[in-house]
Amino acid sequence: MKKVLLLLAKGFESFEASVFIDVIGWNLVEGDQTTKLYSCGFTKEVQGSFGIRFNVDYLIGELNVNDFDVLAIPGGFEEYGFYEEAYLPKFLELIRDFDRQGKTIASICVGALPIAKSGVLNKRMATTYNHKNSIRQKQLQEMGANVQNTPIVIDKNIITSWSPATATGVALLLLKMITSEENANKIAEIMGF
Repeated sequence: MKKVLLLLAKGFESFEASVFIDVIGWNLVEGDQTTKLYSCGFTKEVQGSFGIRFNVDYLIGELNVNDFDVLAIPGGFEEYGFYEEAYLPKFLELIRDFDRQGKTIASICVGALPIAKSGVLNKRMATTYNHKNSIRQKQLQEMGANVQNTPIVIDKNIITSWSPATATGVALLLLKMITSEENANKIAEIMGF
């Protein structure tokens, strides 16, 4: 069983979190049945953007990276405090631990920024939110990433993307990387994509 860890910071974007939950869940029920998703945060109840509340399976301090195969990081809103937790040392160290072991890390939108802040995107290709007048790609570059002007970027074990519109594509790409292309295509088809 491939265990996917959904890492939630306060202010996470619920749509971006939900695609990981759904794609991995659909695979558990309708696909090759080799994936299961678990969630974690700094508190048992994590408040996301727009007042959404989510009860997580684990607290960050309780985790053993060896128990998981994949890290999934949705982005979030500054207005709801996303960077307050996404930039905390334990959050960044968890990212570094997954990368040190060569485990897949998938992010959506500004979920790429804590990955970059952790140092693992230094001199690696990546992307993040790019809507007009957004400062996020500039921040990603200032943190050492080689910013690409494309919706989804893969550099070795790390997937980054630039908006909620890429969310389903990232989750299906993640599924392909940890199972197979045939299996991911099957899940995409039965989900209607």
